[in-house]
Amino acid sequence: MDISNLYNVSSGAVRQSLIGQTTKTVNEESGDLFAAMLDDAVKNLSNTNAYISDAENEEIRFALGETDSTHDLTIALQKASTALSYTVAIRDRFLSAYNEIMQIQI
Repeated sequence: MDISNLYNVSSGAVRQSLIGQTTKTVNEESGDLFAAMLDDAVKNLSNTNAYISDAENEEIRFALGETDSTHDLTIALQKASTALSYTVAIRDRFLSAYNEIMQIQI
């Protein structure tokens, strides 16, 4: 999956990532940029885990009969699915970049 397709997604995480990329100056050290990117990746993983956990909790509540709201269940499942798809796309791009770097001959 190509991550450039995700720029049209109206996700808060995607918008924040794009805003963060455009506001960084050229004068920043590459270590700072990498640390910021790594922090964003960790935050996105935490958000993905939270969405998956919320979806599992909604499934359990629905299965136990504590709620009859299929709407809430569907929303939680869709959020988890979208977040996981985004996370997998980011992982694939990182692995692709890593493989390209490893193929550079020194």
